Amino acid sequence: MGLRGLTVFNAAQQNFARYPKESAISSVLTFVNTGPALCVRAMPEMEMNPHILVADDQPYNLLILQDLLGEHYEVEVAADGVQALNFIRGGGRVDLVLLDIMMPGLDGFEVCRLLKASPGTRDIPIIFLTSLDSAADEEKGLSLGAEDFIHKPFSPPVVLARVRNHLMLARARKDLLEKNENLERLVEERTREVVAQSRELVNRSEQLSAAQGVTINAFCSLAEARDNETGNHIRRTQLYVLRLAEALRDHPRFQDVLDDETLRLLYKSAPLHDIGKVGIPDAILLKPGKLTPEEWVVMQGHCVLGRNAIARAAEGLDGKEWAFLRHAMDIAFYHHERWDGSGYPNGLAGDDIPVSARLMAAADVYDALISRRVYKPPFSHQKAMDIIFSDRGKHFDPDVADAVMELSDQFREIASSYSDEPHVQAAA
Repeated sequence: MGLRGLTVFNAAQQNFARYPKESAISSVLTFVNTGPALCVRAMPEMEMNPHILVADDQPYNLLILQDLLGEHYEVEVAADGVQALNFIRGGGRVDLVLLDIMMPGLDGFEVCRLLKASPGTRDIPIIFLTSLDSAADEEKGLSLGAEDFIHKPFSPPVVLARVRNHLMLARARKDLLEKNENLERLVEERTREVVAQSRELVNRSEQLSAAQGVTINAFCSLAEARDNETGNHIRRTQLYVLRLAEALRDHPRFQDVLDDETLRLLYKSAPLHDIGKVGIPDAILLKPGKLTPEEWVVMQGHCVLGRNAIARAAEGLDGKEWAFLRHAMDIAFYHHERWDGSGYPNGLAGDDIPVSARLMAAADVYDALISRRVYKPPFSHQKAMDIIFSDRGKHFDPDVADAVMELSDQFREIASSYSDEPHVQAAA
C-alpha cells in the first residue's frame, strides 16, 4: 500500500472523526445507479483483475478497503446486502466478496446463504468482515459456505494475505474444474470414437464372417452336388476337428498354435478338406467299388486340386481373409499326409505336417471308418477307435490319437447326431 493509502488507512482506523466524512468519501467514491438499488463503485486509477466486491454499511470501511485493495485489484463496493446481490445478479463480475455481517435489511449471513444456494454464484469465495469474535458466529458463517473471516479493526497484511490466498484458491479450483470438464469432454469424445470404431470393426467382422460363411457354403454345395455322401460327412468332421482342437489347446506342443482365433478358423475351414473332389471325374468319384491303382492315383489328386482352387479364391486377399483360407489350403492339401511320412501328396512326416491337417487326418479317417461306402459296410465305433489307436505314431500324431481316445464318447455322440442313417444310433 502506498504512503497516501497507509496514511488514510491509519487515520481512519485511529480517529475517523478527524475527517469530514462526506468530503472524504466523495473524493474517492462516485455513485452509480444500478437499477433497483444504488451501488457505490470505487474508481481505481486503472482497470485491474481480479474483481472484488466489498459490501459494508459503514462508508469508512469501504474507503479503507478500497484504498488498501485498489492498488492490486478492481474493487466494487456496495452499501448493503441488497445492493451487493443486485450487482451480482445484474451480471457484475465478481471474483471474491468481502461481506460485512451486521448490515441493515439483509445481513451478511443471509446474503451468503443466497449466493451459495445459487448454482451461478456458489463458487464465488466469500470472506466475512466482522467485529464479532464469537466462535458460534464463525461456525455459522462457515456452515453457510463462507471461506474465511477478517476481523475489525483491519490489519492490512492480514487483509491482503487472505484476499490473495483465497483468490489463488478460487483460481486453482476453477482451473481444476475446467481441466476436469475438458478431460470429461475428451473422454466422451474418445469414448464416442472408440465406440464408433468398435461398431465399425464389429460390422466388418460380421461382414467378413458372413463372407467366409458364404464362401464355405458355396464350395460345400458344389461338393455335395458331385457326391451325395459329402453333406453329413462335412458336418461331422467339422465338429470332430473342433473337439480335438479344444482338447489339445493347452497341450505344450499345441498351445502356441491353437488360440481362440485359430479354433474359429479351423472350424470354418474344415468343411473344405475334400473340395478338390469336385475336379475328380464322375467315373472315379462315384465308382460303385474299389478303385484300381491308376484310378487311385487320380483320386489322390484331389488334394492338389483343392489347394489350387482355394489359392485362386484367395488371390488379392490379405489379413484375416487370407488367414481363413490359409488354414483351408493346409487342410485340403495335407490331410492325407501320415505321421511316418508314408502319406500323400508330399510325403511329409511328423511336425512338418501342419497341425490343422493332423487334426483333420484323424477326424477324416474316423468318419470314413464308421460310414457306409459302396465298397464296405460301416465299422462300429469301437473298431474305428481300435484302428486309430493301432496307427498311433504311424498314420497319426501320437498326441492327436490319444486325444481321439479321450474324446471317444463325444465322437460317438457327433456321429449319432449327424448320421447318414438318422434313425440308427452309432454302433458300439
